[in-house]
Amino acid sequence: MSSAPPPSLGGRVLPTLNQDGTRNWIRPKPSHGTWWQRRQVVAYALMAIFFAAPHLRLFGKPIFLMDLPRRQFTLMGYTFLPTDTLLFMFVMGSGVVGIFLLTALLGRVWCGWACPQTVYLEYLFRPIGRWFDGGYTGARNLDKRGAWFTPRRFGKYLTFFLLALFVSHTFLAFFVGTGQLYQWMSNPPAEHPSAFFFVVVFTGIVWFNFTYFREQTCLIVCPYGRWQSALIDRQSVIVAYDYTRGEPRARATKDRDPSAGDCIECGACVQTCPTGIDIRNGLQMECVHCTQCIDACDDIMTKVGKPTGLIRYSSQDAMAGVPFKLLRLRTVLYPLVLAVLLGGLATALAVKQTADLTVLRGLDGPFTEEADGRIANQIRVKLTNRGGDDALYTVSITGLTGAGLTPEQVTVVIPENPLRVAGGATRATSLFVLIPRSGFTKGERMIEISVTDGRKYSETVPYRLLGPTGNNTDAAKGNAAEPPR
Repeated sequence: MSSAPPPSLGGRVLPTLNQDGTRNWIRPKPSHGTWWQRRQVVAYALMAIFFAAPHLRLFGKPIFLMDLPRRQFTLMGYTFLPTDTLLFMFVMGSGVVGIFLLTALLGRVWCGWACPQTVYLEYLFRPIGRWFDGGYTGARNLDKRGAWFTPRRFGKYLTFFLLALFVSHTFLAFFVGTGQLYQWMSNPPAEHPSAFFFVVVFTGIVWFNFTYFREQTCLIVCPYGRWQSALIDRQSVIVAYDYTRGEPRARATKDRDPSAGDCIECGACVQTCPTGIDIRNGLQMECVHCTQCIDACDDIMTKVGKPTGLIRYSSQDAMAGVPFKLLRLRTVLYPLVLAVLLGGLATALAVKQTADLTVLRGLDGPFTEEADGRIANQIRVKLTNRGGDDALYTVSITGLTGAGLTPEQVTVVIPENPLRVAGGATRATSLFVLIPRSGFTKGERMIEISVTDGRKYSETVPYRLLGPTGNNTDAAKGNAAEPPR
């Protein structure tokens, strides 16, 4: 029984797929033009920042550390704690809106210039891969022969694995710090199985991504290309082909029609595209704005004696002759939202104290009656030291005397005062207040709890002591659900 060839799907498919559904391995031919060199400077600068960032300190703290076990996030020397939900929202919101604004103005400049997938693939893994495969032509010849496991390609796979291992260890340092990472690296994996498992899995993911999956991450996994239809407009700057100047296309032959456009159908823009598209078909979801087609086309235009810029940074309206308008709905709305978020962040940081104070009621009930008839309230004080050094915090209470109470009738028990809290740590302590029944009015008495470190931090919060109403001590039990402050 003979097997029929797979049917052709017809129509347009992903650049990484052939018509029969098999993988189309894209081997882009590099174009080392002006834009490539500019992106190269940016790419290697970003790599240097990534590899150096875990080791850099600002105000005695890492410039970036996502400490998941301690639930802390440090950015540029400032540590966000679990209680900093508002601050974290301002930071994340500002980043998202900033990318939206950048996209509205300059299209997918993030994808082509700063995305880690593009940076590492185009300026680290692919150049090394070409060297092992024998350049652009050598790689294509190996593909045609199906030679996936030659000694040179084994060397490439091994090199990619070592690079993936280095990247995964650096990435782990952003979550545990360099000190903890160095300790784990010097000890057997059995002493830290979770971290070892993470490195193994993440190394495998990085190796698989840059060895096999590659540009499919941008085309299939990343949603950013699909968002661009909502984030950009016809005034946004994109990598565009000048259809008016380039059409109709004709090959550069001796009998070429003089009325033909500047495009000579050389295919250089397609050969150099890392996602395998034809930029001449207009704006496409797969285009990451890497500018390789600009460099390739400019080189060809120079060789045939025509002006450069047939493919260039421009906008859809500019190509159609429509004047540029900076003030548009999205270029006005995004900056306004960004200004509000950044203003909120700056204000929140300006008023933020060097410590966080939380006052809670006791767990065993709102109050208890002692043998001598006095009413005891348990108060829990939780302090978070936001600084990097240890600090001593002194707790004091005001409002207990007066209104019929004398100091002799009041007892305050604070087991540990001052309370020592390590830098970046949180500690809780309990204190007890005992006053006579006569000190309560309608079952409550307002006091103030003050905490200070004697230097930068001082905070006072109101607190309501609970007690019996009239002569019935059980009547006050209904106040147990009331908030402490």
